[in-house]
Amino acid sequence: MNDASVVVARDLRQSFKSENKKLPDVIALQGLNMQIQAGQMTALVGPDGAGKTTFLRLIAGLYQPTSGSLEVLGIDVAKHPQTVQDRISYMPQRFGLYEDLSIQENLDLYANLHGVPQDVRQERFARLLAITDLAQFTQRPAGKLSGGMKQKLGLACTLVRSPELLLLDEPSVGVDPLSRRDLWVIIEQLVREENLSVIISTAYMDEAERCAEVYVMYEGKILKQGTPQQLSEQVRGLTWQVRPPEQMKARTLQAYLLDNHQYITDAVPKGDVVRFITKAECPQLPADQLPQGAIVQARLPELEDAFMLFLHQAQQQNGRPNNTDIGLSQQPQTEIIEQQSPVIIVKDLVRTFGDFTAVANTSFEVQRGEIFGLLGPNGAGKTTTFRMLCGLLPASSGTLEVAGMNLRHARAQARAKIGYVSQKFALYGNLTVQDNLKFFGGAYGLSGKTLHQQIDKALQQFDLKPHAKSGDLPNGFKQRLSMAAALLHQPEIVFLDEPTSGIDPLARRSFWYTIGELANQGITIIITTHFMEEAEYCDRIAIQDAGKVLALGSPQQVRRQAGDTGAMDMNSAFIAIVEQARAKQGGDK
Repeated sequence: MNDASVVVARDLRQSFKSENKKLPDVIALQGLNMQIQAGQMTALVGPDGAGKTTFLRLIAGLYQPTSGSLEVLGIDVAKHPQTVQDRISYMPQRFGLYEDLSIQENLDLYANLHGVPQDVRQERFARLLAITDLAQFTQRPAGKLSGGMKQKLGLACTLVRSPELLLLDEPSVGVDPLSRRDLWVIIEQLVREENLSVIISTAYMDEAERCAEVYVMYEGKILKQGTPQQLSEQVRGLTWQVRPPEQMKARTLQAYLLDNHQYITDAVPKGDVVRFITKAECPQLPADQLPQGAIVQARLPELEDAFMLFLHQAQQQNGRPNNTDIGLSQQPQTEIIEQQSPVIIVKDLVRTFGDFTAVANTSFEVQRGEIFGLLGPNGAGKTTTFRMLCGLLPASSGTLEVAGMNLRHARAQARAKIGYVSQKFALYGNLTVQDNLKFFGGAYGLSGKTLHQQIDKALQQFDLKPHAKSGDLPNGFKQRLSMAAALLHQPEIVFLDEPTSGIDPLARRSFWYTIGELANQGITIIITTHFMEEAEYCDRIAIQDAGKVLALGSPQQVRRQAGDTGAMDMNSAFIAIVEQARAKQGGDK
């Protein structure tokens, strides 16, 4: 083994026995060869089911490889898993915090589990609490922390001892941009000060760009590897941006471009423009392939451009359709209902829990067929607002009307017109896809021929296999199944609570393509997300913090409020608006 390598994989294969004996084994990794350098951050990126988590678990000694060899820190991990585990730290996607224990008690517990000496742990704790900014909350139960604070505590518990290798499996999933920024400050500080080697899997390409080396994985293989700059160079000359004509929405132009498979590989809204990638065989998009009045400019390539191109090429080689074609052409096109009265009216909405105010005097309206984004940091009151809108939680005071019904008096009737996709997979993991759809269709009052027709339509529309076990699906397909179940009864309004959390950019594009089509049919979409670029798909957004609305308007209007002069993205606008409000609140005290 090379002394400068922390991980060396040779012809590494990993398969899992299928629970159904009639089905073949599930192959997670197939012939993986990889040599990861010490003293740097290395990123694993790829779509759901690419094998990233399986590979990290093999490195951590939690699985025995089916075949091939894997050396970690010069040790054969299959023969000596405990020796490796004593020298590494691993933070899985769902890190096991003890929610009834305080921050300090969680740190003590993990220090005890890892045998950290008393004389070492006090200095270590003080440093970790300082860099995670948790020092003033040590007595707070972990269950009372926001999502971002939980992730920071999870990282601190992972690092109660100083490892030689740190494994992070999507550490920033489900946290807001402020918390994500803070988390990366911590990780980069540790790498710099302790010369840590870090392997991180991530769904965020801007996080992968911070790493020295990036491995793009697909179906258990390495598609590409290199520095972010080397990978980005492979799409030079193919990256463009186009400003939509007046009166055209960015998402409408995006759908227009994605439908043009002859020339276009990928398109995504960003700021006031739509970014797109042309195919290598026709890098210059002919002028007649754009709507009249659209203005095109070349732009510098980024890692996400390269990632999307590699995945689309891999899909084509495997004979798969473009990922935005998930049955949408079969959807019935219905007329958009004329906007008359708002479909949701929120006025002076308040929700308190004892002496704590979760939502304070919130007011907004949502029109039929509108995509409305509810954004905010972890703990801002978004989920509480969401639950009140869905009729799952009564308001303390204020007015709340959904689909023409006052939720104070008609919550059950309003819920019949609502579809809901929760933040966490809320279907039955031990049932098949088809059984889940049958169950939820029946719960929505569907039966007989109507139920079968709706299930068949959902399976086709979302490219779902009816006999697959729901709990074994990759995250992206779990979200498709949740969406399919929520739409079975053809609701007027669909609530989506962080539906794309933890799924890769390719799956996110597909998901938003579907959402745009639903809005075009007159279905109203209310969505929360921590991917700020997704706010660009919304007609209007509200940014909420500490239970109050800080900004309300179109994405362009919100960026202007944040001080945009033409180059600001929504991530920067979100951080600016929240930090300005917090600074003002601090100054008012």
